[in-house]
Amino acid sequence: MNDLAGLKLAVVGHTEWVEFVRVPHLPRPGEILHAEGLFAEPAGGGAVTAVQLAKLAGSARFFTALGRDDLGQKAFQQLQELGLQVEVIWRDQPTRRAITYVDSHGERSITVVGKRLNPVAADPLPWEELEDCDGIFLTATDAEGTRLARRAAVLTATPRLGLGTLEQSGVQLDALIGSALDPGEQVPEGLLSLQPRLRIATEGSKGGWSQPGGRFSSIERGKPLGDTYGAGDSFAGGVTAALAGGWSRQQAIDLGCRCGASCIDGVGPYANQLQR
Repeated sequence: MNDLAGLKLAVVGHTEWVEFVRVPHLPRPGEILHAEGLFAEPAGGGAVTAVQLAKLAGSARFFTALGRDDLGQKAFQQLQELGLQVEVIWRDQPTRRAITYVDSHGERSITVVGKRLNPVAADPLPWEELEDCDGIFLTATDAEGTRLARRAAVLTATPRLGLGTLEQSGVQLDALIGSALDPGEQVPEGLLSLQPRLRIATEGSKGGWSQPGGRFSSIERGKPLGDTYGAGDSFAGGVTAALAGGWSRQQAIDLGCRCGASCIDGVGPYANQLQR
């Protein structure tokens, strides 16, 4: 991974303040569970992918939006401590929160509270600096923000950016990376006028598929599962960094799989992300 060092990488996306709680299983109707509180920290797809990029390349920028409240301030500080150069627009709205339940099998289930805060092109952020980026991953912005990000050499995104936003932007992605198992990340056939150059859909322990490319396998880990939170976002970070570094599509997917597998060896998204 030495040839990824020094790449100029960025994420334009959202942040959530996430509280992680361990439970024996998800509650059944009417059931009271005794949970073990683990920790709380800034996360969400934008933040997790940005930290993974920073761990692979040595640094990364993160364009995001936070509420002008205590949680927003704490998130900003901790994202910086995680090694990110954070460009933030402050909103007069609450920072979005989430509760993540981690069950006895390490699977995560998420409940979000509040509106997702997105950075958009009209915000006074240093958008012009995206032009110098080798690679950018998008999780949340508007159509014009997507067009601004397209100035980068490589542009990737999650379907959670919004297929309507992507269609309105008129931008062709170098890769669209999402989960085949998540209903919120499906891409119906024919919905996008400009198909991404690479479409990747992950399927957890079964690996996933890409177009072009076909099926790929997950990495055999042979160790207990920490938890699955952040595995898909870490996968996307690995793919984005590799494509920005000029690696082949298969090499990019292989690195993504390594990043995802490493992430789930730890508890929480950052504890065991792959690092160069």
